[in-house]
Amino acid sequence: MRKEVVLITGANGEIGHGLITYLGQQGKHRILALDVQPLDESLKPYCDRFIQGDILDQMLLGRLVAEFEIRTIYHLASILSTKAEYNPETAHRVNVEGTLNLLRLAVEQSQWQGRPVKFLYPSSIAAYGLPDIVTKQKAGKVKEDEWLQPATMYGCNKLYCEHLGRYYTYNYRRLAADAGKTSVDFRCLRFPGLISAITVPTGGTSDYGPEMLHHAAQNLPYACFVRPDSQLPFMVMADAIKSLLELEAAPAEALTRRVYNVTSFSPTAQEIYEIVKKAFPNADITFEPHLSRQSIVDSWPADVDDSAARTDWGWKPDYDQTRAFEEYLIPVIRQRYSGPNKAL
Repeated sequence: MRKEVVLITGANGEIGHGLITYLGQQGKHRILALDVQPLDESLKPYCDRFIQGDILDQMLLGRLVAEFEIRTIYHLASILSTKAEYNPETAHRVNVEGTLNLLRLAVEQSQWQGRPVKFLYPSSIAAYGLPDIVTKQKAGKVKEDEWLQPATMYGCNKLYCEHLGRYYTYNYRRLAADAGKTSVDFRCLRFPGLISAITVPTGGTSDYGPEMLHHAAQNLPYACFVRPDSQLPFMVMADAIKSLLELEAAPAEALTRRVYNVTSFSPTAQEIYEIVKKAFPNADITFEPHLSRQSIVDSWPADVDDSAARTDWGWKPDYDQTRAFEEYLIPVIRQRYSGPNKAL
């Protein structure tokens, strides 16, 4: 018999760490983890099975259909915004073609099971694209259907995959004789910048926030690549995991859309700097804006409207700005880099 599992791609990433750890500790699901790199040792106890492989490998994904009964897919694997700008064609292959492969896998699973397979997809505020800083300042809290002219390959990839998710949910093979018999239950969160105390950021344009903290805790100098007045929405990783799980559990009839904004707080880079300096007075932090990365940040909203998520499935973050830094980020990061278990 095929094993009933939850599939998590991009298992080694920031969201993957948090999600696998939480689900593993709950002990209610068998976890099938997939990543191109060997699985981190800390995650191995929580996974029923780990497969090292590429989401572009259709042969590998075909084997998963035969071996496992996949009820839910958390498709977390992607090339993030900054890295994607250095190699946009590779980013497109991984972020779009990889997602298409996983959607096809979900369709095949739904055909086996005779019911929709849930497909949880983390999108990004990179899907937005405001033309200039003045427009950004006037826009206020941006809703899901506003300013969708992304200025990065990553944003283009994410926005297109949101459309693919809707297509596979509502219109897949609509001219075929068996159209509509099986489908995907695509559910997407448009995340703001995410800050984790456990994992170090890798390649995101909003990473100046967490990088500032992690460098200060290690007594390493940090040159912030945006202006002090730069503003983006953020949330801590614990709330990101919470939102994914709440959206997965929401009754289908409660959902009025397939893509939801979620957020928590929207500090400027200067505010983050002041919080970090208060916690780590000796921190050596300078502002040295990188023109291209700054232009990307300026094209993303200063805040987003997540009222649809709050109304449809009761979204509410556990951590506001004060609690995020004082109760979670600063104490956990401080402990991470001090004492017998400090990172090497």
